[in-house]
Amino acid sequence: MSEPANKEAMDVVREVGIVLARRALDNPWIDHLWSPHGVLFPAPDCAAGALLSQEGDVRLVYAGEAAVQLYVPETGNYRDNLATGAPLLWIAARTRDGAMPDDLRVTADPTEGEAWHEAGSEIVATVPMPGDIASWIAAFVDAFHVEQVFQKRQRDRSERKERGFGRKPDGQRENGS
Repeated sequence: MSEPANKEAMDVVREVGIVLARRALDNPWIDHLWSPHGVLFPAPDCAAGALLSQEGDVRLVYAGEAAVQLYVPETGNYRDNLATGAPLLWIAARTRDGAMPDDLRVTADPTEGEAWHEAGSEIVATVPMPGDIASWIAAFVDAFHVEQVFQKRQRDRSERKERGFGRKPDGQRENGS
């Protein structure tokens, strides 16, 4: 692994622009559905809610910026994501009363992204990771990843042997006799 000259100076946060797709629906209960469509890097200089394109009943809307933040303990997860050959970013957004989704979040950590599905009240989906972001994450992994060697924990059986199988510490049997 190559070490950067100054690890403390390495950038651990990048702002990306989130693009959401708004699809019109023929449904008696809701008239449209929002879903993450992609990320823009660098984030464009435009207001959240700006219409980027429209094709049929699908509108691509710029939802705003979100930060991709990297953490040293998660480098193994980032490495696994990059190793797939088609790395992904997980995007989460919250909808309120039919308005445009807000509370945007983005991550490159598959375990964190999958955990966002637990909430149930958010829109969560994966989108392809831009090459510039993938290169940045790969450099971070190269700089900070330390392989953890698995060590099987050994149980201390001496106490159990001293008191005898099935006996409590005071000498009484565990079944009450």
